[in-house]
Amino acid sequence: MTEAPSLMFQETAEAADAVERLFEREAETFAELGRVIADRQPAVVSTSARGSSDHAASFFKYLFEIHAGIPVASIGPSVASVYDASLKLERALHITISQSGASPDIVAAQSSAKKGGAVTVAVVNVPDSPLGRAADIVLPIHAGPERSVAATKSFVASASALAGIAQAASGDAALGDALKRLPQALRQACSVDWEPLLPLLRDAASLYTAGRGPAFAISLEAALKAKETAQLHAEAFSLAELMHGPMQLVDKGFPVIAFVPEDAALESSSQALVKLRGLGAEVAAFSSRDLGPLTVETPSTGHGHLDPLVALVGYYRLIERVARARGLNPDTPDKLKKVTETI
Repeated sequence: MTEAPSLMFQETAEAADAVERLFEREAETFAELGRVIADRQPAVVSTSARGSSDHAASFFKYLFEIHAGIPVASIGPSVASVYDASLKLERALHITISQSGASPDIVAAQSSAKKGGAVTVAVVNVPDSPLGRAADIVLPIHAGPERSVAATKSFVASASALAGIAQAASGDAALGDALKRLPQALRQACSVDWEPLLPLLRDAASLYTAGRGPAFAISLEAALKAKETAQLHAEAFSLAELMHGPMQLVDKGFPVIAFVPEDAALESSSQALVKLRGLGAEVAAFSSRDLGPLTVETPSTGHGHLDPLVALVGYYRLIERVARARGLNPDTPDKLKKVTETI
């Protein structure tokens, strides 16, 4: 096990600066997107992404549907790249999320969306990429080079950029104020005390990650990071869905990591945690509220819809440490590479 700080550890700490740069430099881009959405009045907003970027799209789906009231639909890139389907997206906005902007399948999906009538938006870390060059509007996330295979600061910056689009479309003042507080909350999240959770995950064979609404989207990303950095099998569920079939696997000592912000789902989520503990599960919660044993108290932006993103920074630090405790290098998983180009 290496004791030197990993790139993943370092880059997680850089997320706050990336988000700060994003909102300082792209104010006019957000304003333009707000105008485009107001003018077009889209009946639907479509998204296309892979991996962590698709989890950012899921985060956006909840935020945009809650705040702007417009449905968000995920389009599988292979619909265009493999199956050569024509998309009918008159008046729609199509958003593609990618760190590299280089994978042929998402470029093909964007091209098909544009041919189908959509205004295309590339949320990308490399603006001068095939995706960025072909988009109608480019929203750079300003994360800078990311060397660890595990996406951390690029995920946080992408999700923050998408939250900015939701705010621009809705004009929600409370969400706007929370976005201003987001960089400081992200900085504070690097110091949360996740150490009590290390024994729970270090020797685990499997776990669930869970949340509701925007927090469910973050649980998807948390599960992926457990798999790709710590070789730890993890499945993500809505806490509502977890009360159905998946609960059958929960028995004594089964780990559950829950992201539980202070939002409209707090009461029902808290009740779900109580039920899971009653079944013998070892439940840990990332929350700004004390939710019992193994609560990792996380900073708040003052808005429960953004706080799961803050909690994720603490989780990134935890799972990086779990990987190293299991004798792995979280920066260089042996079966993965940083940029994956699929068709």
